[in-house]
Amino acid sequence: MNLHGNKLVRHLAALVCMMFLSCTLVRSQDVNYNAAPGTDFSKFKTYKWVSIKGAEQPNQIVDEQIKQSVDAQLATKGLSKVDSDTADLYIGYQVSINQEQQFNTYDSGGGYWRYGGGMSTTTTSTIQVGTLALDMYDQSAKQLVWRGSATKTLDPKAKPDKRQKNLDKAVAKLLKNYPPPAKK
Repeated sequence: MNLHGNKLVRHLAALVCMMFLSCTLVRSQDVNYNAAPGTDFSKFKTYKWVSIKGAEQPNQIVDEQIKQSVDAQLATKGLSKVDSDTADLYIGYQVSINQEQQFNTYDSGGGYWRYGGGMSTTTTSTIQVGTLALDMYDQSAKQLVWRGSATKTLDPKAKPDKRQKNLDKAVAKLLKNYPPPAKK
């Protein structure tokens, strides 16, 4: 092989190595969800956005982007967003962009988590940075019926269009199996 052939082989080998490394460094989004056993999700037709007490909220722009992505996916599932307190579902979210704390608050009677009153208990757990956690509460039963999370979703360093595309992809993946299949 001549000198030019050796250079070409080395350049191709370097290019193949860089492509391999870049492919292995790309992190895919991980999603998971859980649903309350015995819940009849077919009865839910409307939802209302609520804030989760104690959860860190992102800036107003990211808040709107998250809600728009979730709204678009829930519309394809036949759910309608309303502003009424009589919505079938109350939906809230929390994110972990700069910290890794997740708050889980539940009411132990005498009131409702959103309205105050009664006793409520808060526990914390760790979620990965860049995670979006979505909770759905049955408004009439006053209980959590669905919880899902998508990791590697929110990257504050990404360009705005890339950030929105990543968020839309994550929410679509997160809500792909909503409502969960009915048990037979």
